[in-house]
Amino acid sequence: MRASFVFSEVITGLRRNITMTIAMILTTAISLGLLGGGLLIVRLIDNTEKLYYDKVEVAVYLTNDVSASDKNCTEQICSGLRESLQRNSIVDTVAFQNRDKAYERFKEIFAAQPELVKLTRPESLPSSFRVKLKDPLRFDAISKEFTGKVGVLRVVDQDVLLNQLFEFFGSFRNATFAVALVQALAALLLISNTIQVSAYTRRTEVGIMRLVGATRWYTQLPFLIEAVVAGLTGAVLALTGLFFAKGTFIDDVLKAPIEANIIAPLGYADVFQVSLLLFPIGAVISAITGYVTLRLYVRL
Repeated sequence: MRASFVFSEVITGLRRNITMTIAMILTTAISLGLLGGGLLIVRLIDNTEKLYYDKVEVAVYLTNDVSASDKNCTEQICSGLRESLQRNSIVDTVAFQNRDKAYERFKEIFAAQPELVKLTRPESLPSSFRVKLKDPLRFDAISKEFTGKVGVLRVVDQDVLLNQLFEFFGSFRNATFAVALVQALAALLLISNTIQVSAYTRRTEVGIMRLVGATRWYTQLPFLIEAVVAGLTGAVLALTGLFFAKGTFIDDVLKAPIEANIIAPLGYADVFQVSLLLFPIGAVISAITGYVTLRLYVRL
């Protein structure tokens, strides 16, 4: 009996203020959709970082005299540096690259610029150790240990070249979250206003219930459920929007950089995992907003 009454009151409340209910659902959906978009960008950044970190190497370039006199890294200076690198606990693998191999790699990288290749001679490229780290973020340890050593020209970490890319992603993510925050505030205000209007239109029924002994919690419950239903419906719409955007927009925009291996792919599994967070967020925020509104602004 009580459950059926609460259910009927929820349906009545949602139908009685249909325009505000729709507005509340749409605003919540937009807010959660933007939040989900921000979370997807975070996941894209994380996946792209892993993609690059798997390929990042530390290059220990050797001086000109070592590069010219020791093509096979058999003499004391070169072999000593290699042994020191191999003994280092944070180093995964070490590969020696002499001038000839460096020149072949240079020609492959700049194959589309034949004039540059013609102007470059093998003697202008130093030999180097290509060092793969167990943790790419530990570059500083290699740089401090080997910079200035005999036979070392310089130590270069490819990770430095990625900072601008990740800074751009981070800025875009922060902008998305900022817009989502504004939309979330609008959703909270609209939920609060809807609950106040709904409570006002049913003040006579609620007053009668209180007179016959109904508790405050019992009279407030339908309004809380209305808010939660609106939040969950908004989450469903946000989820639908994210999947739709993934199939019709995101895939097209990211197709070229993904195929070029510039950024990591973003799959439907990523969208689904992010979307799972939207349902509890929508429900909890709506419930808290409804409860605070009823306690502070509505006397039921």
